[in-house]
Amino acid sequence: MGSPEGRFHFAIDRGGTFTDVFAQCPGGQVRVLKLLSEDPANYADAPTEGIRRILEQEGGVLLPRDQPLDTSRIASIRMGTTVATNALLERRGERVALLVTRGFRDLLHVGTQAREDLFDLAVPMPEVLYEEVLEVDERVVLYRGEPGAGTPVKGRTGDLLEVQQPVDLGALRGKLEGLLSRGVRSLAVVLMHSYTWAQHEQQVGALARELGFTHVSLSSDTMPMVRIVPRGHTACADAYLTPTIQRYVQGFRRGFQGQLKDVQVLFMRSDGGLEPMESFSGSRAVLSGPAGGVVGYSATTYRVEGGQPVIGFDMGGTSTDVSRYAGEFEHVFEASTAGVTLQAPQLDINTVAAGGGSRLFFRSGLFVVGPESAGAHPGPACYRKGGPVTVTDANLVLGRLLPASFPCIFGPGEGQPLSSEASRKALEAVAAEVNSFLTNGPCPASPLSLEEVAMGFVRVANEAMCRPIRALTQARGHDPSAHVLACFGGAGGQHACAIARALGMDTVHVHRHSGLLSALGLALADVVHEAQEPCSLPYAPETFVQLDQRLSRLEEQCVDALRAQGFPRSQISTESFLHLRYQGTDCALMVSAHRHPAAARSPRAGDFGAAFVERYMREFGFVIPDRPVVVDDVRVRGTGRSGLRLEDVPRAQTGPPRIDKMTQCYFEGGYQETPVYLLGELAYGHKLQGPCLIIDSNSTILVEPGCQAEVTDTGDIRISVGAEVPSLVGAQLDPIHLSIFSHRFMSIAEQMGRILQRTAISTNIKERLDFSCALFGPDGGLVSNAPHIPVHLGAMQETVQFQIQHLGADLHPGDVLLSNHPSAGGSHLPDLTVITPVFWPGQTRPVFYVASRGHHADIGGITPGSMPPHSTTLQQEGAVFLSFKLVQGGVFQEEAVTEALQAPGKIPGCSGTRNLHDNLSDLRAQVAANQKGIQLVGELIGQYGLDVVQAYMGHIQANAELAVRDMLRAFGTSRQARGLPLEVSAEDHMDDGSPIRLRVQINLSQGSAVFDFSGTGPEVFGNLNAPRAITLSALIYCLRCLVGRDIPLNQGCLAPVRVVIPRGCILDPSPEAAVVGGNVLTSQRVVDVILGAFGACAASQGCMNNVTLGNAHMGYYETVAGGAGAGPGWHGRSGVHSHMTNTRITDPEILESRYPVILRRFELRQGSGGRGRFRGGDGVVRELLFREEALLSVLTERRAFRPYGLHGGEPGARGLNLLIRKDGRTVNLGGKTSVPVFPGDVFCLHTPGGGGYGDPEDPAPPPGSPPQPPAFSERGSVYEYRRAQEAV
Repeated sequence: MGSPEGRFHFAIDRGGTFTDVFAQCPGGQVRVLKLLSEDPANYADAPTEGIRRILEQEGGVLLPRDQPLDTSRIASIRMGTTVATNALLERRGERVALLVTRGFRDLLHVGTQAREDLFDLAVPMPEVLYEEVLEVDERVVLYRGEPGAGTPVKGRTGDLLEVQQPVDLGALRGKLEGLLSRGVRSLAVVLMHSYTWAQHEQQVGALARELGFTHVSLSSDTMPMVRIVPRGHTACADAYLTPTIQRYVQGFRRGFQGQLKDVQVLFMRSDGGLEPMESFSGSRAVLSGPAGGVVGYSATTYRVEGGQPVIGFDMGGTSTDVSRYAGEFEHVFEASTAGVTLQAPQLDINTVAAGGGSRLFFRSGLFVVGPESAGAHPGPACYRKGGPVTVTDANLVLGRLLPASFPCIFGPGEGQPLSSEASRKALEAVAAEVNSFLTNGPCPASPLSLEEVAMGFVRVANEAMCRPIRALTQARGHDPSAHVLACFGGAGGQHACAIARALGMDTVHVHRHSGLLSALGLALADVVHEAQEPCSLPYAPETFVQLDQRLSRLEEQCVDALRAQGFPRSQISTESFLHLRYQGTDCALMVSAHRHPAAARSPRAGDFGAAFVERYMREFGFVIPDRPVVVDDVRVRGTGRSGLRLEDVPRAQTGPPRIDKMTQCYFEGGYQETPVYLLGELAYGHKLQGPCLIIDSNSTILVEPGCQAEVTDTGDIRISVGAEVPSLVGAQLDPIHLSIFSHRFMSIAEQMGRILQRTAISTNIKERLDFSCALFGPDGGLVSNAPHIPVHLGAMQETVQFQIQHLGADLHPGDVLLSNHPSAGGSHLPDLTVITPVFWPGQTRPVFYVASRGHHADIGGITPGSMPPHSTTLQQEGAVFLSFKLVQGGVFQEEAVTEALQAPGKIPGCSGTRNLHDNLSDLRAQVAANQKGIQLVGELIGQYGLDVVQAYMGHIQANAELAVRDMLRAFGTSRQARGLPLEVSAEDHMDDGSPIRLRVQINLSQGSAVFDFSGTGPEVFGNLNAPRAITLSALIYCLRCLVGRDIPLNQGCLAPVRVVIPRGCILDPSPEAAVVGGNVLTSQRVVDVILGAFGACAASQGCMNNVTLGNAHMGYYETVAGGAGAGPGWHGRSGVHSHMTNTRITDPEILESRYPVILRRFELRQGSGGRGRFRGGDGVVRELLFREEALLSVLTERRAFRPYGLHGGEPGARGLNLLIRKDGRTVNLGGKTSVPVFPGDVFCLHTPGGGGYGDPEDPAPPPGSPPQPPAFSERGSVYEYRRAQEAV
């Protein structure tokens, strides 16, 4: 950024609320400017307006807004923009059609088949980006050399392929012409296996361009990586967003004379590199705005702090971005934004809903911050535009923001200062709700002052922001306290000291341009060109030459592209990457060898193997020495160094810092006299004791009591964070601390889960994330549970309480218990629960418990996988543990547990565990996770005291109880008002005719209910019996859905409820009964019955559609989506998992590459949803063609009884399992069977639809106003991890 003298260089970050402009003016001086991103009454485009203002101020000449700007004095413009993100959030992109391989028209609608929100019965899902689908007649499969196969061709991965059907371009031409006639001009082309065989997509693309389509995104070009679903979403996003970006760029150019012809204009990509505006594309643009901040602190804070790892904390108006830098950018290669999964290099930026504009609520005794935001318009209440109360308003009330330090850009006329009065008035309304609850609630307490309420919301916001920072660091084996906190963004300075203190950090670094660090990052960034291609080579000496050749070719592409942009070779550097994973796992890491030079047994480009092993050990705690390593992709990142280098040295101090004014700021304990300093007047060496405020025109930094700020030799602020003064928190309920403890308890369960995932070795726990970790009170009652796997909700509580009753006084320090028995609170045998009682000095009984439940892939029994479709006794399903001391006196009982895991082998027809090594490793990992929980609760007790922590365990349970009682009262009151009885009932049947009956009696005065399952059918001979814990999990799930908002999920949910389940029935079978089907099938019917009794919605598909395929050398298991039930005000979602499962399905390309099958069809089963005023969701059709002999097993329901409709709605269609033999004979397999299949046979699965709601003859409701786009989109690796866990 520093070429011709006498010209301006602009770097502009257009954020959701504010646009920041950083300008290097002629002569080298710097000017900065902040303005609202949206102010349509005053200007059309904020970046253009920012440039106009600086040119006008520097030149002293009035520049009218309605005339293009003279560019003769502009050398370069760099921009980060949220245009792509906003278009994605608000669904305001280009009209797009999807071209996809025949049989997969609904593939992107179904996606992974997991739903976004576990507890929302309406199953809201982001709409697909395309408006039409054309199926392309073509098919490529992996070559396996079957008799009659065609001549193989080699793909670009090196795999051999068979072109079963060439592209039928003749048939496609007419369909494309029809699209053009309907006004569609942008296409996304997504064909099976095009990542390795791109020729078919290229032929389709050439035809489309010849016909006149203005934009064609080929998935093989956009991101040539295996997995058609994310690659397809990426191609659609590119086709949807790129024309929008191009229009924005053209509009931006029109604001300048000559349309910026002689100006270098670069846009920031999601990966932290700059790209010329002509090639800036939609799929690489979604993190364009926040990426600049990461580049900014990586180029400033990291260097200044001597290479200490840095956590970036970018708190803006709408949300907060959290990231990490330790010498290299941390990228992810698949992440979701606004419901669209993109396969593209992106900086790992984690966004949480706690920005300055996040709204404040008081709900059922809890302080809640976000995720709703006030946005830029109307903005917080203090903006004088009638906005809601927000975090910014709370800081203003506390005196931590001074209206005089903000420009007068507020109010309808854009000329007024911030309004403290508006903030106080808006917060007073919330404070009235708080104090009404305190004086009239279950634990009467003294009312809070307005400042105490404001302080409470700020503390809750801080705790919400600490959770993702803990998760981000600990997920990769790092300690958050070992980092420096780099604070930037307009709102971050008010919270940095509190965040650092809570995380144990001792240093906060605030750049002198922290309020505009994202814009500064753009100025400091380099131009990047990347080249990547798929690969399927082993990482082994015999392939090193090929890998070097491929890397060299990609490096040449990057260098040529950067030289074409004017960079001399001396300013170009390249970095090579290999995407590596252990064979048979899905956990691939993109590794660079830049710290591992070439060795004797490595490619010339570097020792990628050593880099992979080092990083795998750091992130996961172990390596697999004898397992081959596979290369999935090769990638080269080329960088042209072009950024500005800020060399200006601040002046040295000439005396003590001048206090601009004194003000009153509120802290714990009351107001304190607080000096205010102007950042521009501070000099190198100045030291400022907290509390104080340091302000400039773009940000306010709060130095809290006990902290000290000093000005560094680069003019930045370094804050030394002092230890927190212990706060006096009593055991009595305080709603502020209730909200904080809610976050802390959940954070403990989440961190336990991270340790378990890192240290476990099995695919089920490490990659599928099929586990839960939980914290329990001294009575064994659940306090917090993460993640929210529906079938685990509340079930572990039964397990812990059984052990307390069973062992009594036989619990000692150093004991760890193992249990999986259904009569001891287990769900099914593969779910092993490890429980650690926690003792405290001076206490004779455990003061709390921690537990982790993980699904072990095999624990013996009659079939591999320990989930037999035809088991009739519990012993056939594997090893059984009622109450087993896994650790006794601190010693892991390896010999005893090995003997127990092998015990099923003594039963005729059964085997002991088939994977003892993984069992033992995962059990040790569960013990380690529990130890982490003990440590974290110990720290909490050390901070607050045992009595307070135990009291708040009870308070958080009482809060959940309150929410459920309120829901039951509201339901009963509604029925009473309509003259209906306070008793409701429902009945449904399993396919064998077993009834499940429920009668619910509501007690209106107490807000309680009795759930009576009397009349339910007896235990069955097969495995559809459901342990009592399964019914309780289903009940907690339903209660949470009925409450309809986020509440703590713990023991309190069941406190207002008495559950009656007759012994010996299918829902409380004898201890010897087989139960594996109860976990995956009967649980769904229990949910249908509960929701039916409450009239909440029609039945969903009521099945998980379990399909297992195996032979001597492979095994595969999947569950398949169906239709969701309709409800009052919504149509049922089609092709989605419902209720007690949320499992992701294997991507079609992965399925075909790893298993001997061809997926012929995977699409919606049109018309299978029940008719109604609101239609039930459709099921799916899934056809598997077998290429080898194997055993097919199906375990399904709703093949006899249809999913019910409600209030006149019709039932959904039954499911159907068909086997089409190679000779054409079609056989109905029924709901549960195992059958041998042979090459050429086809299994055709038709899953059930959801029931309809309301009379189909009633007129459909008129279309309402379009849904408001969310102002906040959570994203990042922490979010992806939670989504993956909830998709189990």
